[in-house]
Amino acid sequence: MARRELQSLSREKTILLALLIQLVIAAFSSFLVVGLTSIYEPDAAEDDVVVGVTGEEADELVTAAAAVDGLQTRRYDGSVRAAFDRNEIQAIATVERRGGRIVVDVEAPQSSLQKTLVVVQLRAALEELERAERSERNARLSFEPLPLPPSVDASPYFGFSYTVLVPLLVFLPVFISGAVVVDSIAEEIERGTLELLRVTPATLVEIVEGKAGVMAALVPLQVLFWIGLLELNGIAIANVAAIVTFASAVAVVAVVFAAALALSVPVRQRAQLSYSLGLLAAFAAAALLPEHPATTVALLAIDSATATTYAHLGAAVVAAVGFAGVLRVWVEGFDPETLG
Repeated sequence: MARRELQSLSREKTILLALLIQLVIAAFSSFLVVGLTSIYEPDAAEDDVVVGVTGEEADELVTAAAAVDGLQTRRYDGSVRAAFDRNEIQAIATVERRGGRIVVDVEAPQSSLQKTLVVVQLRAALEELERAERSERNARLSFEPLPLPPSVDASPYFGFSYTVLVPLLVFLPVFISGAVVVDSIAEEIERGTLELLRVTPATLVEIVEGKAGVMAALVPLQVLFWIGLLELNGIAIANVAAIVTFASAVAVVAVVFAAALALSVPVRQRAQLSYSLGLLAAFAAAALLPEHPATTVALLAIDSATATTYAHLGAAVVAAVGFAGVLRVWVEGFDPETLG
């Protein structure tokens, strides 16, 4: 059954295209990181953002912004709105002191990409302003507070590589594997070929496990291959065994869900849509966990795993074993006549 599933997989153009896309991402990751980081982390772009600063505390922000690369500020006492309308500046920052606090009101353009660029650059300037304000206030205290942590200039490429690129290449095979399982089983039911398979010595459990098992087994192989390509591109990945184990466990959960869904909703299009929406909902709900699965992968990749990270890894393995066992018991008691 697994051999038959692999042969049919080689004829699925959509799946092969998805694998090819992942191959391109992993093989040319060093080039993609440079290009996509300008969107993910716009302060990596070369063009400076020009912001008009006004208000009674404008000088404070101008001073802080001087330490931010890619950001220029222009002091305005008036006519800042006219300069913004003439596109001489990309944003307006009004800096006032209210109740002992410095309050900054920013007006940015509606364009989503330009707005992102402005927000990221101003965020860095506001962090510098906050740091300077804290240092000034600490100097007036009668006791020695905790020292401020040193400012670190981290490369935006590092953040993109490990928080976006690596989790993407780990979880895409998981999503695709489940999609193939739900599509394969639902197609067998719709075409009536599942009835022919049941005539053979193979039981329904063996049919489902063969289809789901081969796709789950392909996930760690894909992840290992993508990691190898990332290493060739100079992106070092730590804890490879733990990452592969985590991806395999999540893949088992995904294919079990896909198989159960295909048997419960034996209509191909409905099953595919339900699987996609269900997985997206699960990924969004994972934000409620102590640590998001994407964060778990990122922390393992940079060798900064915590006790929570390894707890998530262990929980994923336990969940995979439990879900696989539940599926087997459920399919053994499943009435194939209901599929018609």
